[in-house]
Amino acid sequence: MPNSKLKQAFDKGKFVVTAEAGPLKGTFTEEIEEVARVLKGKVDALNVTDQQSSVMRLGSLVTCHLLIDRGVEPIFQVTCRDRNRIALQSDLLSAWVLGVENCVALTGDLPSSGDHPHAKPVYDLDSVQLLQVIRGLNEGHDMSGNELKGKPDFFAGAVVNPGADTEAAYELQILKMEKKIAAGARFFQTQAIFDPNVFAKFMKRVEHLKVPVLAGVIPLKSAGMARFMNKNVAGINVPEAMIGRMTKAEDKTRTGIELCAELIKSIKDLCQGVHVMAIGWEKKVPDILAAAGL
Repeated sequence: MPNSKLKQAFDKGKFVVTAEAGPLKGTFTEEIEEVARVLKGKVDALNVTDQQSSVMRLGSLVTCHLLIDRGVEPIFQVTCRDRNRIALQSDLLSAWVLGVENCVALTGDLPSSGDHPHAKPVYDLDSVQLLQVIRGLNEGHDMSGNELKGKPDFFAGAVVNPGADTEAAYELQILKMEKKIAAGARFFQTQAIFDPNVFAKFMKRVEHLKVPVLAGVIPLKSAGMARFMNKNVAGINVPEAMIGRMTKAEDKTRTGIELCAELIKSIKDLCQGVHVMAIGWEKKVPDILAAAGL
């Protein structure tokens, strides 16, 4: 019986390390294959994004298959934006047949934020409903109650934003987290964290939920990147001290790696693992992990 190595790592109490792999726009796969080679043995799994930021790219499913072929365990990211319930269920069954055992359910960004702004959004389901569907498939039936001839056993995850801007938004994130757990989420990946104190407060609030949390981290490439995220990405707040260090840094790559490693060290005891969203710096993930002592 297949058994997710990611699930096994959580069950053993290991500090889990995952990273993100974004398919490129086109049929060029050498880059993703090189990322797999660099990160094999360094991370427990690679999360494959699904048309990230509503930008059309090579599909998440085939990219997961490429990773499996190269000995890297994938996490199949599935968004509700582009597919109805029939296509979502079919893609999940296809993923299982191809050897994919982990998935993360997301609602998905609006198409207007991407490179095909006039695309028609689907949103037949939301992320909570999709988790319920995945649980149903695992139990051996589709969304209409029809029996499956052969069933998957997905280790399903979800996302949460610990840095919500207002108290109402913060409470809503915790409520959604509880709903996702009730729907079948077995682990969580967070939106990017930059302030350990904010993350500590969040983890204190959700410790009763007893579910593994992977803290999302993004290595900074420049002060401009930090200011852009502060202005444009909901729930992200890069502290001024970090921005100041990046501004003064002569070697910005080295400083970005150091800052990310320091952040991982400061939150390591608060969570069950870390999810590194390197955004083009995937090949530097081993350096970040080494600097963090992982």
